[in-house]
Amino acid sequence: MSIAPLLTVIVPAFRSAPVLRTCLAAILASDLPRDEFELIVVDDCSNDDTADAAGAFADSVLSTVAGPRGPAAARNSGAIAAHGTILVFIDSDVVVSPTTLSGIVRRFQQHADLSAVFGVYDDAPSDAGLVSQYRNLVHRYVHLQHAGDATTFWAGCGAVRRAAFLATGGFDDRRYSRPQIEDIDFGYRLTANGFRIMLAPELTGKHLKRWTLGAMLRTDLRDRAIPWMHLLIEQRAIGNRGPLNLARSEKLYTILAAVVAVSLVLAVWSRAWLWLTVVSFAIIVAGNSKLLAWFGHLRGPWFALRVIPLRFLYYLVGGAGAAWAIATHRSLQVRPTRTELRASPDAADVR
Repeated sequence: MSIAPLLTVIVPAFRSAPVLRTCLAAILASDLPRDEFELIVVDDCSNDDTADAAGAFADSVLSTVAGPRGPAAARNSGAIAAHGTILVFIDSDVVVSPTTLSGIVRRFQQHADLSAVFGVYDDAPSDAGLVSQYRNLVHRYVHLQHAGDATTFWAGCGAVRRAAFLATGGFDDRRYSRPQIEDIDFGYRLTANGFRIMLAPELTGKHLKRWTLGAMLRTDLRDRAIPWMHLLIEQRAIGNRGPLNLARSEKLYTILAAVVAVSLVLAVWSRAWLWLTVVSFAIIVAGNSKLLAWFGHLRGPWFALRVIPLRFLYYLVGGAGAAWAIATHRSLQVRPTRTELRASPDAADVR
């Protein structure tokens, strides 16, 4: 491009050729004029034809060095190579709507003090399985409940001014070498440095990921609850009740989930413990009544009923992860001081 584009769309990709083609085709089908954005795909040393798939769509295809290094490093590499003043991050399994890129531009034009903005999943995830539908729809529900100013960031479909990105140091690719909470950490640092973030629900993307129960539980424990609690401890922000952080009621349901698990074990010796189990479980269900009603409206009562055990597992796994993080936090090494992003990308152009 002879003239610097307004946006640089950056897609980190790892062994994602089938969904990547759909993702990139949707980006190119955006109603934003093509000369107003460039498209960079960063292949995180995939061993399939991800790079070839990207080459049919992208302006530039980069490859991380000595990888795979995770999406944080891939996004950083794309950001350093970018020419746009606004960086747009889209996950390789997300299909943005035709109006998402133009909507990002509109938000920045309407709010001169805005440094970052992110959107939501749509209400029609591609996989029809219960876990996939639940996982994506609950993500949408939480984001819709917290539209407006935010203290965190979502890199699945989000944008940030390049100047703010560089000033904050980008994603922490040292700490997060696989998909975890690198975008949450980045959002916290943006906020701490005085940059404004907004959640805009009109910026939508369809998620193509197929979730299994095992993958959900592993992700919630290993890649969400444990690292997030470590981060909150470091920031001394466990009591933070800002947008997209756990409210006091959510913390109560997490405790009650543990009570249910323990009382069920104790009920082997005394059936009196079953009363505590029933009461605790009933409080969790009642506390999630608005969410369950929303699920019922979208997918019907049977779907909402089947979601209840998944919600219980969410609280139980989250509580176990938080407890583990608290117990082991002091044994971790002191977090290294971040360095500024290098002037040249730590990636190779494979085109």
